[in-house]
Order: sequence, then C-alpha cells, then structure tokens
Amino acid sequence: MRIPESGSGSLHFGPSTRPGAEAITDLQRLTVSLRGGCERQEQCLLFGFTGQLDAYSDKQFTDFVSDHAQGESLPVVIDLSRIDFIDSSGLGALVQLAKQFNESSRQFLVVGNARVVQTVKLVRLESFLHLQPDLESALGSLATA
Repeated sequence: MRIPESGSGSLHFGPSTRPGAEAITDLQRLTVSLRGGCERQEQCLLFGFTGQLDAYSDKQFTDFVSDHAQGESLPVVIDLSRIDFIDSSGLGALVQLAKQFNESSRQFLVVGNARVVQTVKLVRLESFLHLQPDLESALGSLATA
C-alpha cells in the first residue's frame, strides 16, 4: 500500500505553529465508530485517529497501522488526541503495536488527549507506550533521538 508523501495525496492538514506538527484531518472510515489516516512525514509515519478505540475497532486499528507501516523503517507516531473513548481492548491494541515496533527496533510514540492519557496512566503504560503530551512534543522528541 502506497503512503502519500507529506504535502501530497489525499491527506490534508490543519493550521499549526510548527511545520509538520499538524493533525491529519482527512480520515477514512475503519469502522462505524473509528476513522484513521496515515501520512509519511520527513521523520516518521504519522497516524491520526478519531472516534472510539474499543473492542469493536481494535482489530481494524491494529491492521491499519501494521499494513501501512509494513516495509517502512521510519519511527511511528500514533496521534490519539481526537479519540473520544478508549477501553481495555484499545489499550491492548496499543500494547500489541508497541511490542511489534519494539521488536523491530522502531521508535513508537503515542500522543493522547486528557481522556487517553488518564486511561493509559491508570494502567501505568505511559513509559511503555512512550506517551507524549502533544504532537509537537512527539515530533520534537524524534528530532532529538
């Protein structure tokens, strides 16, 4: 599956103070309750999601990220800042992906909103998932790595 280069293809970005730190706004429907998109940035593969990451969407979420990241060597950033709800199945999907990328020595970062951060911290996975407060911080940490 071909991933559009930053600034081309069908993915569109909103305004930001830092180039490359924009959330993906043109997302495809993965399930009734989850939409996702992927864009190759200069320093990473950026995935953005909106909706609910739960037992009804965890398989499609995992497959979407795995399929788009296959054959790539760039670090992976999962932007969940627009997720409305995440449950234990969604957390399990994130853990599965983190293990997959750790095993292949690829950097894996998760960006979350207050709801996602609270859920991740509740089960003490913030270090394992390399939880970042916002997209700009995530991209900045890649630049220093």
